[in-house]
Amino acid sequence: MRILSLTAGAASMYCGSCLRDNALAARLTALGHDVTLLPFYTPTLTDEENVSRQQRVFFGGISVYLEQHSALFRKAPRFVSRMLDAPGVIKAFTSGSISVDPKDLGALTVSTLRGEQGLQRQEIDKLLEFLRDEPAFDIVNIPYTLLIGLAAPLKRVLGCPVVVTLQGEDLFLDALPEPYRAEALALVKAQVADVDLFIAVSDYYAGYMGDYLAIPAHKLTVARLGVNVDDLTITTRRSRDPFTIGYFARVAPEKGLHNLAEAYRILRTDRGLPASRLVAAGYLPPEHRPYLEGIGAHLAAAGLGDEFVYRGTVDRAKKVEFFHDIDVLSVPSGYHEPKGLYLLEAMACGVAVVQPNHGAFPEIIARTGGGVLAASESGADIADALYDLWRDSARAAELGRRGADGVRAHYTVDHMAREVLASYEAARSEQEFKRT
Repeated sequence: MRILSLTAGAASMYCGSCLRDNALAARLTALGHDVTLLPFYTPTLTDEENVSRQQRVFFGGISVYLEQHSALFRKAPRFVSRMLDAPGVIKAFTSGSISVDPKDLGALTVSTLRGEQGLQRQEIDKLLEFLRDEPAFDIVNIPYTLLIGLAAPLKRVLGCPVVVTLQGEDLFLDALPEPYRAEALALVKAQVADVDLFIAVSDYYAGYMGDYLAIPAHKLTVARLGVNVDDLTITTRRSRDPFTIGYFARVAPEKGLHNLAEAYRILRTDRGLPASRLVAAGYLPPEHRPYLEGIGAHLAAAGLGDEFVYRGTVDRAKKVEFFHDIDVLSVPSGYHEPKGLYLLEAMACGVAVVQPNHGAFPEIIARTGGGVLAASESGADIADALYDLWRDSARAAELGRRGADGVRAHYTVDHMAREVLASYEAARSEQEFKRT
């Protein structure tokens, strides 16, 4: 099968969606399929071999911004925007970082969702010009509904089914200020008919987004998230001195590091946990640096400042080391997470997890047996679950073993590739049926 897959870069951030899209493209290629992975906005950053076409970026972050704010730039010669879309130029001008704050991107989001009627019309034209010179594709995969405005023109020019992955965009859409949020949701819903199939990354998210965007049931399927376990070796760490609690995710309020810090404070000051460690790693957006500093100050005020360590953004090898260095992982997000990539990676390394009882967490833990569900993301509830695992190290070790086996049985990149391929085939069959 010849597959066109779009993926949205996030500059210097390891983005879960980028990692997922790249891993899927790599595995589909290994299975003998011809995959073209095109980066949008910025070059993609992955912690495995990057298989995207990094020599060119579509909908380059600089160009779409200038098109939004400058009528003069929208009339500039094509070579100007192509120069600005060069990966090296994007990296230089953005210093490796771009704003992804919905509060700043309402008008741009709405314009992009208007597709060929939006201010970024020439970006669509450039994409279609490039694709006209490519061999015919059997399927097109758009990475999320924020680019649903591409569905109709891609289908018109390429003549093949268009599918859209659902992997967490509701968080961004809901954070848009009004009136942009209402406009964006209306535009997405109006274009659901242009899409042949929506592929959700979890059972939870399929149900949620089906209601959220009014997607007909026959247009909705699930291809669960999967990870490459080849180098996710199982930890042999058995020392529990000091007991080490880990957090591995983007450092942002919605991911809940503050909840985990409060749980740690409760454990140390109220529950009798001896001197231990709270270790965090993950991308820190510049706008959230005060948030992290506030967490450090909160723990320092409780006399625990020396027990909290932030390791920053780590590459894949350091990520595995991180998991080998902790006894339990918890990312007590208040947001109902549709993916949980960090859970799968931690469990694949034999680490037990503690997560709030919402989003995709219940189905992941039920299917793998690799962790415990807390009543909520609150510090008190997370502390209760962590305390039980600290008191019962044998149970924690058993959960780690079950998680490592469960990920390999249900959540590998091979499982993901097979389910995605089945979805692609279903979309193609449906198109053929309609033609006959």
